[in-house]
Order: sequence, then structure tokens, then C-alpha cells
Amino acid sequence: MSTEPTLAAVVARGGVAVFAADTVYGLCADAQNAAAVERMLELKRRPPGKPVALAFFALEPALAALPELGERTRGALRSLLPGPLTLLVPNPAGRFPLAGGELLGVRVIDVGLELDRPVLQTSANLAGGPEPRTLAQVPAQIREAADLVLDRGELPGTPSTVVDLGALETTGRWRILREGACTRAEIERALVGSRV
Repeated sequence: MSTEPTLAAVVARGGVAVFAADTVYGLCADAQNAAAVERMLELKRRPPGKPVALAFFALEPALAALPELGERTRGALRSLLPGPLTLLVPNPAGRFPLAGGELLGVRVIDVGLELDRPVLQTSANLAGGPEPRTLAQVPAQIREAADLVLDRGELPGTPSTVVDLGALETTGRWRILREGACTRAEIERALVGSRV
């Protein structure tokens, strides 16, 4: 019987974890725990106030957590996620205030991990540093200070594509803010296929 802590247990008790996402190695903490999120951002040396992605490990909990999303936006999430994307969506109810920003950056990361709560997630590098594709590329000070470090070997190494869906509901328009692991053509195919 393993005595290794699980990601769910570490996050539930307010810890910070290094984990292998579907793109690069990331840091995560409970999305509702201000002290844990602050510690995560300090490890990264990220300036406070900069928005952080809200990550789920399955699609349905993401949709359930954001009931105000319109049908068009929900359709886009269903078509595009899980996948190597961060989708910026309207947040009129001000949910998950620790994520920051007027729009909420949503990720659904399907790598076989199970959590009963969303996390705030960012790449496991020092602010402005290279995105780590292997655990060895995660700065030593981050690995040593984290409460859990999960190794899944070498990852693709390209960060998520960031897509702004803030106007999708009203105008049908979307735009890519950061090119990344998912191409414009893949996004267009998914959205056209779902009639978004």
C-alpha cells in the first residue's frame, strides 16, 4: 500500500504541487485558498494581480462551476476541452476571484489525475523563464519548496493556446491571444463542427 500523498490530498490541505500538465510542467493550488495561491505565486516570483488559469481535470465539473456561461460559450468549451487551451470566458458572477482579471481563464487538463476541486494553475517556471518540458527543467527552488512533485517524463513543451471567448456569446467572435499547442485551424474545425 502506497503512503505517497495524492495531488487531491495535497491540494485539499492547502499545499502547492508541481505536476505534469498536457503541455508543460505546472504549479497548482486550491483555487479558493488565498494563502496557498499566494505561496504558489511567490514560488514562481510572479507579480501579484496577474491573472492565473483556473484548471479542472474533467469537463463536466468546469461547466457545473460556471453556470452563468451562455449556450454558445458552453458549446465552445464542450468542443475544445479537454485540450491544450486556456479559454477566456465571461465571469459576471465574479466566481474564483483569486484567478484575477475580468475574464476567467479556464483549462481542462486530462492527464489521468482526479481532484474534487478546481485549482489555479501556472507553468512551473520562474516568471519570464522558459517553460519546463521535463521535471529537471523546473527550477530547483520550486521543486524543493513544493509539497508534492509528480514526474510524468518529457512533455510536449509548448504552452497552451490562449483564446478569448469573451465576445462569443454576443457577436460570435473569438480571438487567439497567445499561439501555443493548439493551432488556429484545429480551433476553427472544432468550433465549426459544433456550430458555435
